[in-house]
Amino acid sequence: MLDNQQPIDIDEITQVIRTADVMLVRFATFDKRLLIDARYDAEEGPMVRVVPRAGSAAERFRHLKQLRPRFPLPKNIVSFNWPRYVNSMERLGVWQAIQERCERAGFDGARDECGRALVELRAEEERQIVNAITGEGFETVWDRSYKRRR
Repeated sequence: MLDNQQPIDIDEITQVIRTADVMLVRFATFDKRLLIDARYDAEEGPMVRVVPRAGSAAERFRHLKQLRPRFPLPKNIVSFNWPRYVNSMERLGVWQAIQERCERAGFDGARDECGRALVELRAEEERQIVNAITGEGFETVWDRSYKRRR
């Protein structure tokens, strides 16, 4: 698989990361999502987690409430697609914007939490690539036993 060359507005994405309270990043190659809750208070810092795909917006809000019971539900969750490989988030400065937003709150461990999420995203992407190569969870569009007639 080649990294998708679909155009991405990096300035717009980094603006969302700098300003939105809660964000969800959807990836093209796997179903897991990156959930970023930049809200914090005196006791709890921002959260960056890899989460399963939700069946609906209501389910996502319920899941967020379970993860962050100290905080009220946000008015909205801003989401965007990331159509390229996870590593391109670093290369294009998007991951640094996420880290900076979390570190700005001043909580110890923010960089580590971001790092763990990035490792998990890379592992999930690699799992999907291996599955695509081995065929696990995928169906072919043609049958190998088909013999071409001449």
